[in-house]
Amino acid sequence: MTQAVVGATGRAPAPGRARAGGVSNRRRRQGWVAWGFALPFVAVFAVFMVVPIVGSFAMSFTDFRSRDIRSPFAVNFVGLEQYAGVLSDPVFLTSLGVTATFVIVGIPVTMALALALALALNASKGRIVSVLRVGFYAPVVTSIVAVAVVWRYILQPEGLLNSALAIIGIQGPDWLNDTSTALPSLIAMAVWRNVGTLMVIFLAGLQAIPTDVKEAALMDGASSWRRLTSVTLPLLRPTLLLGAVLISVGFLQFFEEAFVMTQGGPLNSTLSVAYYTFKQFGFGQYGTASAASYLLFLAIALLSLVQFRLLRSQD
Repeated sequence: MTQAVVGATGRAPAPGRARAGGVSNRRRRQGWVAWGFALPFVAVFAVFMVVPIVGSFAMSFTDFRSRDIRSPFAVNFVGLEQYAGVLSDPVFLTSLGVTATFVIVGIPVTMALALALALALNASKGRIVSVLRVGFYAPVVTSIVAVAVVWRYILQPEGLLNSALAIIGIQGPDWLNDTSTALPSLIAMAVWRNVGTLMVIFLAGLQAIPTDVKEAALMDGASSWRRLTSVTLPLLRPTLLLGAVLISVGFLQFFEEAFVMTQGGPLNSTLSVAYYTFKQFGFGQYGTASAASYLLFLAIALLSLVQFRLLRSQD
């Protein structure tokens, strides 16, 4: 073989070049094998995720309605008219304000409470830490529908909460049917349900902080508050960023709480953008619903960008 190559070219191939060609061919074969294993997932992802996403985005620029399902390509292209109609809809603006309140109040409260719990558990010892960790995380793995049903029972006019208040002589309101208490009730439930997720994330971040850094601050005479603000929180910024982004996506898309507990009422005081989108689909306004969903996506992207700017590492 070598003699044939030498006769054709006048010189033998370099050993290094031959080895490089063999490695390249092997990597190419490994790549094809990897794509063969990944192909089923890629196909399912494309059919059930990519195609609907692209289709809904195109639908947001048309007047697509339920009656157009049989002839989807006969709809009219309306450009940004759907987006303008959504942004001028008073109901959507109300849902936008409800969602903004839910996010602005709920996220800081959830993060502050989760950080306080994580700091307390990180400073504690013994088996009680594991028990408390499981207890605080239990609502996360519980069905949101089951949680909402239980909370709806607790917040009834004669429910558990008002019964407890009556013992001390306080007459509780109709929490879910009063415009001034319905949304705070949903925020309280969302905070209770999501605090366990952030607590576990923050606890992992606290345990990853080098011990020698904390010991050095302690030897320098730094107080507990100074160690928290000057050592712990700066080193915890990547973890805080992760928790903030994860919780923001969930809070901006809150739907099940209002759907199960209040149906968006009373007087749209708990109508979220996700619920508004759901209702538009129910009305057969598919183009309008698609436009509203992409406005929600834009809000999620902008909030995530702001969080990355504020909480990114300053190294």
